Amino acid sequence: MAKRDYYEVLGVARDASEEDLKKAYRKLAMQYHPDRNQGDKSAEGKFKEANEAYDVLKDAEKRAAYDRFGHAAFEQGGGPGGPGGAGMGANPFGGAFEDIFEEMFGGLGRGGRGGARAAAGRGADLRQQVEVSLEEAFAGVKKTIRVPSSVACEACKGTGSEGPAAQSAATCPTCNGAGKVRAQQGFFLIERTCPTCSGSGRIIKNPCKVCAGQGRVQRDRTLAVTIPAGVEDGTRIRLSGEGEAGLRGAPAGDLYVDVAVRQHGIFQRDGANIFVRVPLRMTQAALGGGVEVPVIDGGRARVTIPAGTQTGDQFRLRGKGFSVLRSAARGDMYVQVAVETPQNLSKKQQDLLAEFERECEKTGRSSPETEGFFAKVKEFWDGLGR
Repeated sequence: MAKRDYYEVLGVARDASEEDLKKAYRKLAMQYHPDRNQGDKSAEGKFKEANEAYDVLKDAEKRAAYDRFGHAAFEQGGGPGGPGGAGMGANPFGGAFEDIFEEMFGGLGRGGRGGARAAAGRGADLRQQVEVSLEEAFAGVKKTIRVPSSVACEACKGTGSEGPAAQSAATCPTCNGAGKVRAQQGFFLIERTCPTCSGSGRIIKNPCKVCAGQGRVQRDRTLAVTIPAGVEDGTRIRLSGEGEAGLRGAPAGDLYVDVAVRQHGIFQRDGANIFVRVPLRMTQAALGGGVEVPVIDGGRARVTIPAGTQTGDQFRLRGKGFSVLRSAARGDMYVQVAVETPQNLSKKQQDLLAEFERECEKTGRSSPETEGFFAKVKEFWDGLGR
């Protein structure tokens, strides 16, 4: 039976882009996947046909040859199943389905299985949180943390064996030393870590009485963690090999320390910049003057407040902000002004303000924004005839 045109199989035009090819193949692969169509030989045939078509068209050189010579380009052992191809005989799905499978399901194909073998018996990674103040985050600090985890058993030196490890260890009968077992799941052959030997391929005939052959015991450890200057809230620090001890001498996992920076009562941080809200009395803002503000490094800075300063006005102090991670640079500090309306006035203060208000009404120039707003309101009402 003559093969169908590969472009026709995927349902795309001959000038289809790589992305169009991938989308078309993915749709067909999911539609005709044998796990979804168990016992349907027709679906299985279409699945293999789509795989073969995509395996050729996704490769620029193979596609060029196919466009020029058609199926004849891959006859005499030169096609997808021949030298240099995906090897349809060895794998009914070829390389195409594995590529898509890795992309869609997180790399659980060839590379994922290799990684699982490499990690057999490795200790688990741990996570710990450490809280620091904003000042500590600015300057950097060394913190001591307590980590409950598994550590190598001192009695057996991590081997899990009561006596010499070489004499006590034997080949695992479940996996025959492979560290993996296979099981049929639908159309796929799934490979898993051996439950008997936990992936080591060996079992202990004379297990250590302290750790029951595990080679590790539960202990609390105390570690010193260096928090670098400029660290941000949510930063994760990796301590290699400080996680749980591996099974029977396997490598330890890693410890990930999540840094939480406490909120500050004065400063608000935004990246390398710091903002501080400074309330001013109405008279300070109106007459102008100077105000002293704190700096995150513990110093002080004087800010000149010009006469007529309004709420929301902002003053920039260069180089007075937060330290930049792994750098000698610093951000800037921004002083944000909030003019405060006086409260709980004495009789004399009320009289003085009343006199001040009468003077303002006479001149009409002390509050230009207020005057401008109510002038627009008057125009609005006049326009409505009110």
